[in-house]
Amino acid sequence: MISSLTAERLACARGDRKLFENLSFRVRAGQALAVEGANGSGKTSLLRLIAGFLPPAAGRLIVQDASGDSDDADERGKKIGWLGHHDGLKPQLTVQEQLTFWAALYRGTVNTGALAQVGLARQADLPCRYLSAGQKRRLALARLLMSNRPLWLLDEPFAALDTAGQALMAQLMALHCGQGGIIIAATHDPLGLGNESLKL
Repeated sequence: MISSLTAERLACARGDRKLFENLSFRVRAGQALAVEGANGSGKTSLLRLIAGFLPPAAGRLIVQDASGDSDDADERGKKIGWLGHHDGLKPQLTVQEQLTFWAALYRGTVNTGALAQVGLARQADLPCRYLSAGQKRRLALARLLMSNRPLWLLDEPFAALDTAGQALMAQLMALHCGQGGIIIAATHDPLGLGNESLKL
């Protein structure tokens, strides 16, 4: 597990435009951080920077765990579960086949209970191309659960979900934090976790 993630004077630039600079924060095990700001303020870019998809223009990110402190982006990436705007589904695979693919990706076993947990048990044999936007989001939640990663990076976690789906998302986030996980979410909506907020 991760004890904490610390950002020290981070800066992010896209082309010639600097999105943010001198950004510092710390999130500890069991905590959630809501990243708030207007469209284009750099919320998604911050998540991508933490995930290692973008290099910081300045500053560093430090993960503290049982083995000590590390600012290695590759090692940090192995601890991250990602929920972004794109579903990352193979449309020709069934929902169950998609789970099998993810199990191989994460070098784990297929979590057959994950589909029931996200409300997709009846769609197990349905090709992903026939899923609604909300069902695709629920399947992405199953991937997040199967990743068994302690640090969740969530980009608009409630997007495309109906009221029941939003309640499920809130429940899963609370459970993750309750088990010592960390959540950093770019959001326009309250997370409902008693979380800290970071304004960009």
